[in-house]
Amino acid sequence: MFKQIFQSFGSYSLNQILPDTSKKAATVYLTIIRHRDTRTFSTITSTKKWDLYSAVCLERHPVIIQSMQEIELKFYNMLKKIEYENSLKSDHELIKENEKPKKLSSKEDETETNTLIQTIQDFEDSYQEELNNFKFASTITKFDEQDVTSTLKRKLDKNLLLLIQQRIGNSHYWIPPQGIRKEGETMRQTAERVLQDACGTKIKVKFYGNAPIGFYKYKYPKKICEQGSYGAKIFYFLAKYIDGDITNDVKYQWLDNEELEKVLPNGVQESISQFMLFN
Repeated sequence: MFKQIFQSFGSYSLNQILPDTSKKAATVYLTIIRHRDTRTFSTITSTKKWDLYSAVCLERHPVIIQSMQEIELKFYNMLKKIEYENSLKSDHELIKENEKPKKLSSKEDETETNTLIQTIQDFEDSYQEELNNFKFASTITKFDEQDVTSTLKRKLDKNLLLLIQQRIGNSHYWIPPQGIRKEGETMRQTAERVLQDACGTKIKVKFYGNAPIGFYKYKYPKKICEQGSYGAKIFYFLAKYIDGDITNDVKYQWLDNEELEKVLPNGVQESISQFMLFN
């Protein structure tokens, strides 16, 4: 293209082609243009091939509420006090007040009133006894005590994230289920397939939308790069555990935030912590 341009300008001088430029500088510019391939001036840079992966951050939400912190407990007690002061009396409280012992005119009335008061008192005592005998179940399960991480019946008051043991290169890592995208799949379809391949068909989950919530990439070792792939780009999708069990023969764990920090590879942990919120 450049050769054609300068051939058409053959009848013009250097100063006419490159105005406001010294004769020496113009000569240098034209020499460079004539001896360089036109691809040097292209704005298109060489592209690197990345493998696209989908990964699933599968959460099990808390089964029970967490214990209140100090400030939460103070606020709760304040609201409870306000509610009590503004509330109306119950039927039981009204009956109890209206049936207080009064000056009795006869022995028969006195007996009837005492019987009624005794009945109300027995009613209250029975409820108090029932409350005293009620034992709250422990929030710590046997799986917590035995430190079994491959069950959902642990850490009932916390968010848990599913990790499976996957081989990457020559090493095994604990990471969210992930797999490479196949031709013709959307990234969401890849995520659904990856989860089913890892966990089986009996587990029920709910995906939150078609768009990924997070992203992580890493470069392959030099030997793999020489084969044509520069690295991997992983798109994380968020899903909620609904029901069912993991039926495939795969090593897996359900871990809370503190446990994840100890198990996840550093780069993956830093990436996930930017878009995952744990209780």
